Amino acid sequence: MIVEVEANSNCESGFFGRFKDLGPARPVAYIRLYDRQSAGEWCAVTGWSDDAAEPCCPAVARPVEDSGAGITYLVSGGIFGLRFRPLDLQEAWSAESPNQWGEPYLAVADARDLRFEEPSKSAV
Repeated sequence: MIVEVEANSNCESGFFGRFKDLGPARPVAYIRLYDRQSAGEWCAVTGWSDDAAEPCCPAVARPVEDSGAGITYLVSGGIFGLRFRPLDLQEAWSAESPNQWGEPYLAVADARDLRFEEPSKSAV
């Protein structure tokens, strides 16, 4: 599994990394982050692409092998990384919003800090 993110307006630094994946990717909708609040804060997440008209794309999490931590969950998005906003913030995704921020990718140690999207159910 290779993650490559170009430096861009969503996240200042680019990233290139190779990971040994241990399972399939699943779409992820929310992540509990500990950067701004030590008790954790649930945030919505989306992938961020280079398409100016529709920059949102799926964010996915998959279990990977991490040489320092054992098994972690790699969360990745589009060519411009991931974009986050606090769960209680009701605004559209925007690179200009001071309330939102970007990262090239995340490594999450505990699956309890992830909320996966429900698979869509089609009528049979």
